[in-house]
Amino acid sequence: MNTPVAIVATTTGPEETRALAGAIARLCEPGDVLLLAGDLGSGKTTFAQGFGRALGVTEPITSPTFALVREYRLADGTDAEDGTGLKTLLHADVYRLDHLAEIADLGLGELVEDGAVALVEWGDAAEPVLGDGSLSLRLDAGPGEPDDRRTLTVLWSAPRWAGRWERLSEAVAPWAVAG
Repeated sequence: MNTPVAIVATTTGPEETRALAGAIARLCEPGDVLLLAGDLGSGKTTFAQGFGRALGVTEPITSPTFALVREYRLADGTDAEDGTGLKTLLHADVYRLDHLAEIADLGLGELVEDGAVALVEWGDAAEPVLGDGSLSLRLDAGPGEPDDRRTLTVLWSAPRWAGRWERLSEAVAPWAVAG
């Protein structure tokens, strides 16, 4: 296991959060799993909306809290930046699941093998099952902030993202926090 590396970024409203998500989405490849963590109202679904929009999802993206997993076909076989074909966005929410076995039963690991990328809300709960090779993203609302500021921490510790880490850092640079 590599030493975790982090990028910290901030956005000032929902459209910036969606734009940041889109910048990350364009680097994804089939088989990628992104684990989204954060409190209620931190912007996980807003992130998913921008992510899906960047991949060509044309239908509304809503929280999959009660459906557990929503599947979105990508318009015109949208491709990732490196030319690999992404066919599907899987958007999961594991908030209501109590056991790791229930998360494993969703079969996200197998579903992404067929040209999909998965976003998993409450991904910190799924990390023991889905964390190997995934990209972890934590969204936090600023304490007492009167606006829609969000801090996004991207954490990578697996080799799957090693070859894309520099491009990811560049893509997130417009929102990156200095330091």
